[in-house]
Amino acid sequence: MITNFKITLFFVCASLILSGCAQRRPASSLPPTELLNNVSYRSVTALPVVDTGYKLAYGQEDLQFGRLFLPAGTSVTTPAPLVVFIHGGCWLNAYDLQHSNAFSQALSQEGFAVWSVEYRRSGDSGGGWPGSFEDVSKALNFSSSLAAYGVDTSRISLVGHSAGGHLALLAAAIQTEQKSRTLDNSINAVIGLAAITDIAAYAEGSNSCQQATLQFMGGNALQHPQAYLQANPVKQQLHTSTLLLHGSADSIVEPAQAMATGQPYHIVNGAGHFDWIHPHTEAYKVFLTTLKQLIVSETP
Repeated sequence: MITNFKITLFFVCASLILSGCAQRRPASSLPPTELLNNVSYRSVTALPVVDTGYKLAYGQEDLQFGRLFLPAGTSVTTPAPLVVFIHGGCWLNAYDLQHSNAFSQALSQEGFAVWSVEYRRSGDSGGGWPGSFEDVSKALNFSSSLAAYGVDTSRISLVGHSAGGHLALLAAAIQTEQKSRTLDNSINAVIGLAAITDIAAYAEGSNSCQQATLQFMGGNALQHPQAYLQANPVKQQLHTSTLLLHGSADSIVEPAQAMATGQPYHIVNGAGHFDWIHPHTEAYKVFLTTLKQLIVSETP
């Protein structure tokens, strides 16, 4: 599976190289497009959504639940590949999974089942480090029980946006380290969308999301060195099928975060932080194309 992923990733990068898919390459220009670029958070929350997702609990706490969005016609005899999605929001409880519902709904309309995970965040009882991470890990393990809903649990992609990308990368890395063979073998790819990959470096920044890292971690890296080591994806052995997608115009999580891990990355010129979860953007189009090539082409 690892070899197949690398071969497929080579062709994905080749087909999208104009926008900078590389391990250590600067962004380059995309061809002209009528799709949107550098959209605001408000434009994401303004998207119309008909929430058809099933609410499923993966734990006993009120916020330990997710919403499962299914494509039309999905059944146990025609199962859909699964996207486990971890939303962002600076790890803060001011931002819940609702802002990503349009993203999840759009993916389901493309033939993917989407397990959109809620979790306890900073400001919630039990949230912050390590509670938020523990919730995401628990929800990821719960995904193996979704087969009864018409989900192909042998084809799973783990996707996270921003702070959710941090948690997704870390959850996949820890699962790999613990040699959870069932889960590791079923994950086709881990995709970070504007993901925070180096939490220690990120916490040194001055924007509001960077400063929220201190609340999430309970202090800075000098105060809690061991916690920062454990919570830092760049200090872990990342899942072997990891790809990072980022926008050159991202002012919340700088593109350097995508380049910090040594993993393959793809920079979309002109894309902002929220473009990845807005279905009418060039970045979303790139993500969807990449997802289909990396996941659907890996059908067992």
